[in-house]
Amino acid sequence: MTKILAAGDIHGDTGLVKKLAKKAKDENVDLVILAGDLAFFNTEPKNIIGPFAKLKKPVLLLHGNHESLATIDFLTELYSPEAKNLHGYSLITKDKVGIFGAGGADFGLSPMSEKEFFNTLEKAYKGLKGKGIKKKIMVTHMHPFMSKAEFSGFEGSKGIRKAIKNFKPDLLLSGHIHEAEGIEEKIGKTKILHIGRKGKVIEV
Repeated sequence: MTKILAAGDIHGDTGLVKKLAKKAKDENVDLVILAGDLAFFNTEPKNIIGPFAKLKKPVLLLHGNHESLATIDFLTELYSPEAKNLHGYSLITKDKVGIFGAGGADFGLSPMSEKEFFNTLEKAYKGLKGKGIKKKIMVTHMHPFMSKAEFSGFEGSKGIRKAIKNFKPDLLLSGHIHEAEGIEEKIGKTKILHIGRKGKVIEV
């Protein structure tokens, strides 16, 4: 089993980060996933990654609509080798869990079109092919089209929905809609888990 702490929408809250890092340590997770909106309107996210990187375990990052892709690239370089940018890329755990993702939203500092969402996820997914993957986890900041998070009034991404249909991940982790945190649902055979500030420990 691979044990993951997944969170998102931290928005520069260093106190929250310390609590989440303690949770990751206490639960002895294998890796941490931070699914975007680490900053608040692209203000410098000081000491947001450090407490997680100190655990000496992989920290997978995505950008949301509050920071640019360049900010995530900067944080990835700053906290290398622990921090890894998951946007358009994949990671395979020792238990053969394949994780791939795409950040951004349809508005904000790094707007993504539906075609870009799908193409980015397709590029990331290709990194898992032929690798004997036992479970697939897709991670996005934006929620998929026709998901329960649309109760917020914000339509989800059709490109992400298409990626679910084509790549059939076992699990999708998505953030963005704060009020949707904790909601679970299924699209086809894919389990959708809407994550957020409280963080969720998942075993796959």
